[in-house]
Amino acid sequence: MDITPEILIFTPIFLPVVTELGMDPVHFGIVLILTMCIGTMTPPVGSVLFVSCGVSGVSIEQVVPRLIPFFLALLVVLLAVTFLPALSLGLPELFGLLG
Repeated sequence: MDITPEILIFTPIFLPVVTELGMDPVHFGIVLILTMCIGTMTPPVGSVLFVSCGVSGVSIEQVVPRLIPFFLALLVVLLAVTFLPALSLGLPELFGLLG
C-alpha cells in the first residue's frame, strides 16, 4: 500500500490510542512516517524497492543482500527516534512550536 492511504487509514485509528498513553502527537507523526517510509523500501511488499529494481534492471536477489546494512541502520534510527523523543521534539521545543 502507498503511504498516503496508510496515513489516512492508520492515523485516526492510532492517534487517540497513543495520546491516551501519553505520547506527543508530533512525536507519533514522526515515528509513523519514518516507519511507513522504511516499509516502502523493505521486502516483501516494498514498492520502492520493486520500482527501483525494475528501472535499474537489477534483480531483487542481487540488491537485497547489499541493502541489509542500510536496513539495519534505518532500524537503529527508528528505535532511537521512538525511544528518545528528544531527537524528534528537540527543535520544535527549542523554537517554541510545541505547547
